[in-house]
Amino acid sequence: MGLVIADDVLGRGLQRIQREVDDAFDGLLPVPEDSSATLVEAMRYAAIGGGKRVRPLLLVSVAEMYGASRAAAVYAGCAIEAIHVYSLIHDDLPCMDDDDLRHGKPTLHRKYDEAIAVLAGDSLHALAFEILGGMKVSEDPFIRAELVHALASASGHKGMAGGQVMDIAAESAKGELDLHTITRLQQLKTGALLGAAVEMGAVLGKVPEEGRAHLRAYARDIGLAFQIADDLLDEEGDEEVAGKALRKDADAGKATFVSLMGIDDARAQAKALSEQAIGHLSQHGEEADLLRALARFIVERDR
Repeated sequence: MGLVIADDVLGRGLQRIQREVDDAFDGLLPVPEDSSATLVEAMRYAAIGGGKRVRPLLLVSVAEMYGASRAAAVYAGCAIEAIHVYSLIHDDLPCMDDDDLRHGKPTLHRKYDEAIAVLAGDSLHALAFEILGGMKVSEDPFIRAELVHALASASGHKGMAGGQVMDIAAESAKGELDLHTITRLQQLKTGALLGAAVEMGAVLGKVPEEGRAHLRAYARDIGLAFQIADDLLDEEGDEEVAGKALRKDADAGKATFVSLMGIDDARAQAKALSEQAIGHLSQHGEEADLLRALARFIVERDR
């Protein structure tokens, strides 16, 4: 369904968070009148006006469910989105996936050059922790420290970057990886940041550690469902709708959920994970409806 969504709750939620994140990045990244202007323009090009903003929406939805300030949650959501955007900039580089298109427009290194793309990614990475260290997120230093720890852990060698290394290794394995290994790869590469979004929302909502198990289970299941849906889109999707090159994994001979399970079983597994994720929210009422709708959207999207 992409961003034309039948669920009014989710449709409004996505439109609102996209607008809020774009506005926040606009305020965070004024273009200076000095030699760094090109760098900031490149950061704005990558960060504003693109993407579904699933991670900030997850964070804000969990935070609001527990009574946290929406403004603080949106700001924290920009931190996790800055990490996500930096990872896409670097993933698109010739030394990584070598892509020409992202969100329907030229990738950053094509719009500018490779050096600016590397520096823009580095700067967005730094911006994420500048945001979380500031008072707009929370006046409580312990909350700020826990947010920083959650995002840093999910971003580095124990999370997203570690998963990316496994993904690079998968290219040379030429389809020899098994389902267990691919699952672990995607839990790091894709699932870690989605999990961090939920965790950070719980931190802002002051949910104690012992009260987060069901939220972590929800995040784990939507993370895997998200990646299976991505693999299905890579196999069956429309490049114009997706706004990026598709079928690169199959052309490279990489093992994916689809190549290992087949299209029908992969689709069934994604749906089962989505429903399982929704089941983890059974202790909540209508305040969790947006999280339930998001779990369904993840496996129904077309981009």
